[in-house]
Amino acid sequence: MLEQSQRTKIEGFITDHLEDYLDILQQMVSINSFTTNGEGVIQLGEFTAQAFSRLGFEASFVPSIQPNFGNHLFLFHPADQNSKASSLPSLALISHLDTVFSPEEERANYFSWRREGNRIYGPGTIDIKGGTVMMLMVLETLQKFEPDLFNRIHWYLCLNASEEVLSLDFSQACLQRLPQDTLACLIFEAGNIENDQFKLVVARKGRAYFKIKSTGRSAHSGNAHQSGANAIVQLAEFIPRIASMTDYDHQITFNVGTIKGGSVVNRVPHYAEAEIEMRAFSPQTFNSGVKQVLDLDGSSSVSSYDGFPCSINVEVLESTQPWPSNPATERLYQHWQNTAKELGFEVIPEQRGGLSDGNLLWNYFPTLDGLGPAGDNAHCSEQDPQSGKEQEYVSIRSFIPKAVLNIASLVNLISQR
Repeated sequence: MLEQSQRTKIEGFITDHLEDYLDILQQMVSINSFTTNGEGVIQLGEFTAQAFSRLGFEASFVPSIQPNFGNHLFLFHPADQNSKASSLPSLALISHLDTVFSPEEERANYFSWRREGNRIYGPGTIDIKGGTVMMLMVLETLQKFEPDLFNRIHWYLCLNASEEVLSLDFSQACLQRLPQDTLACLIFEAGNIENDQFKLVVARKGRAYFKIKSTGRSAHSGNAHQSGANAIVQLAEFIPRIASMTDYDHQITFNVGTIKGGSVVNRVPHYAEAEIEMRAFSPQTFNSGVKQVLDLDGSSSVSSYDGFPCSINVEVLESTQPWPSNPATERLYQHWQNTAKELGFEVIPEQRGGLSDGNLLWNYFPTLDGLGPAGDNAHCSEQDPQSGKEQEYVSIRSFIPKAVLNIASLVNLISQR
């Protein structure tokens, strides 16, 4: 547990250096790191590696399996082999380099670093460049004020080049590098604060992404309408069936995201397709939902006058399993919660519908998410006060208390180890 005098020194240090950390954040935000902007992601990775090098971290870069993506960044700081600790455990801190904003979108919406009162607006301020800066604040403060504890740990920092599309090659690279007995994977996605309560993420929905293709038979809509089997009509019959599979009581949703078909109005369309997204918290519910959609494969209910049938084809394009509530995450959460009580803070659990690297790591290591600073409007670049549109921003005043909570929790975790 942090002594009051030590806590006061830590809070003072972070306060005195907050503007330096925000300057680093500004430089990160100024680099466009849209997932498919490989050069920008690489530039941000190199800048990030340089920022952590002052703590003694050594960098290695791993190219993505996608040729137009950037490099994953792995940073390592070994434990002091002369440490008096009986064992030298490992901890992993997780962030990512990419954002969802293309250079064109940033320019079109005048979306760049903008500081207004307690808020800093800009691409990646909350998702997740602010989280990466939080990692730097926490580790630099630990190294300065708790050097013996800091040096007991093998530190692994893992930054995904393509988290916004949740590439599997990053998690595979993590598994190759992280020891099996790693104490925890700590993910620095945004950690919102509501009514002075810190929200920590303990579970996330899984996501399945389907393409549904409807095939029929084309015909001249005037001369031979009866010969056509209308693929759009066939698809339209299935769309309400899929939408009705949403069950809020069981926390499973189906979203018909895109639909297209046909070519010209005087032709019975022979092809149509839709893209569907499904999300669920429970693995059992998730798998059942996938099966429900796949059971539609091969179905037919629309045909031409002479009996030619339309057909439905269902394909799973992507599938990421849920990160459900589990004992290992619960133990980590309880640790942060107990530390918060010592500090006079309050922590509450949050289950999120969006994905993170936690979906891919929780089953291998104890995992806790939401350790970054607070903010809002992640993935939003538009600004229009009249319609309520507001750009992504990070809360400046959230950095210091969240950093103190993370530092104190790590001190307790390492000490108990």
